[in-house]
Amino acid sequence: MISGKTSLVGLLGQPVNHSLSPVIHNAAMQEMGLDWCYLAMPCESKNLNIVTKALLNLNCKGLNITIPHKQSALNICKTISPLAKKLGAVNTLIPNQEEGWTGDNTDVEGFLAPLKVKEWKGKKAIIIGCGGSARAVMAGLENLDIKDILVIGRNKNSLNCFLKDLTPQNLNLQKNKIHLEGLLSEDDQISNQIKKADLIINATPIGMSKENTQAGLSHEMPLGETIWQNLEAKTILYDLIYTPRPTAWLTLGAQKGCTPIDGLEMLIQQAAASLRLWSQTKDIPIDVMRAAAKKHLTS
Repeated sequence: MISGKTSLVGLLGQPVNHSLSPVIHNAAMQEMGLDWCYLAMPCESKNLNIVTKALLNLNCKGLNITIPHKQSALNICKTISPLAKKLGAVNTLIPNQEEGWTGDNTDVEGFLAPLKVKEWKGKKAIIIGCGGSARAVMAGLENLDIKDILVIGRNKNSLNCFLKDLTPQNLNLQKNKIHLEGLLSEDDQISNQIKKADLIINATPIGMSKENTQAGLSHEMPLGETIWQNLEAKTILYDLIYTPRPTAWLTLGAQKGCTPIDGLEMLIQQAAASLRLWSQTKDIPIDVMRAAAKKHLTS
């Protein structure tokens, strides 16, 4: 029950009307007895600074940041965690004692959760996309002892910046002897690389549910549908998208014998990590969050 004492937490991005975050966070906070309310708040890039300042002055207890603000949110933080600084992306804002926001990133923790059950040493991974989510994926793959990482981007400048930002400063790449390279999405080599890959991650919003499309779903696929005829059954496909569930890309992969992973567990695990930071409570009811998300998606 919302009262005059209820505090605000929430999500900033554009779009956010598809987000499951309010469902899972509010379920968890009710279970924890926190008198907080989590809202998804659409925010244009030009308004990010003024909106975050206003929410801080309203004693907002914490914020999640999503597309397209994960990198630009760094500029509104008073302090930044070492991980967020390394990634160049923020997905969690915590109010600090200096009357500003502390920027952190829980995407890496969320991304790794579904992959820890498998051995990845010496394997080959492909990341599609080079934005804020791809940076978290990159950091996660380092922890899995992956041997080869290929990053595929649509924009040459964005791809080059991504590779430049990560390679020189990333000691893990050198320590673990990870081979990192990048290709533009129209490169002819990609078909052969897909055949060799053990893990392919879609870190773009391509394939996400959209309004005003047939049945409310988008049937787009990253890199287009044709190129995925090169998939091998051994490959695990990991789509960071969780609406629709499954995406058209994961459906095609399953038809070819690939193992599909969607973004629901990543969402739940990164949300739990954010809630730990805001509440300073270690025990988060993850089972309650998961159940709430699945119930909402099937209702």
